[in-house]
Amino acid sequence: MHIQENISLLPYNTFRMDVRARYRAEYSSVDELKGLLRQYADIPRLFVGQGSNLLFTKDFDGIVLHSAMARARAVRETADEVYIEAQSGLVMDSLIEQLCDMNLYGMENLSHIPGEVGAAAVQNVGAYGVEAKDVISEVQALDIATHSLCTLTNADCRFGYRNSIFKNEAANRYVITSVTFRLSKQAVYHLDYGHLRDALTASPAPSDIREAVIRIRQSKLPEVSQTGSAGSFFKNPVVPQEVFDRLRSLYPSIPSYAQADGIKIPAAWLIEQTGCKDLVVGGAGVWQNQPLVIINKGNATPDDVMALAKMIQDRVKERFGIALQKEVIYI
Repeated sequence: MHIQENISLLPYNTFRMDVRARYRAEYSSVDELKGLLRQYADIPRLFVGQGSNLLFTKDFDGIVLHSAMARARAVRETADEVYIEAQSGLVMDSLIEQLCDMNLYGMENLSHIPGEVGAAAVQNVGAYGVEAKDVISEVQALDIATHSLCTLTNADCRFGYRNSIFKNEAANRYVITSVTFRLSKQAVYHLDYGHLRDALTASPAPSDIREAVIRIRQSKLPEVSQTGSAGSFFKNPVVPQEVFDRLRSLYPSIPSYAQADGIKIPAAWLIEQTGCKDLVVGGAGVWQNQPLVIINKGNATPDDVMALAKMIQDRVKERFGIALQKEVIYI
């Protein structure tokens, strides 16, 4: 267990906001986690992975908790599938690399997304037609009130688009300790998003798909190790069919993807149509290769980022009548 006091969170969030926390602690076991919950029961607590999907808007007058539990193991196997339990602090992309090397299918489309296993389940991360929920079998968590371990099934987690029970009604109830993923030994492809199929030869291995995904992501998105950002800032809106039909009559080239609950429209297209690609507010700007991403140009404040996000939302709402929802969480 490692506890720091009055600590800058600059190294612990990918937006590189230089805010401070009253305390920051890392735990290496469930017992250490329980001890921290007891010791700091009377102050605000925030569980953070790599800080890759949040914006600290001010100093945090509480304790920021981070899992240093980072092991993975196979827990069961069938003729067609392998179940891998990964601890919450394991870097998601490192896990995916290992699984691809094992020639297991299911998570390769999620390659190169910053973050750790626990946070990936909370957020239900997704890319190129695959979401974490598609491969999550169950989630192991600590009940904060009772300090007992429990297992939540995929259905229990109530996964939605960039959403789960852990972001809503159970946000302050559970701490994820590990996630069990279901991987396929047989080839299962999801290649219809983002020109992924065009970048591959026939019958690609998981590692081939992973490499193609990484190349495409690197061509469009900033590397968080080099440029401060939280990845995609906004969710792609899903609208009713009649709303989409009205928009298509006005904008025949509008891209779309049919969903069970409506029609998904790429937020990047909406933002680009409103002329937001060159917007700058203070030290915050729109990423040149992907208007869905807001970046820290080096000296951005939280207010700069929030003001720019609001400006983009207002322009899209005014032109298309669509209210863009944030994917990034404000703290």
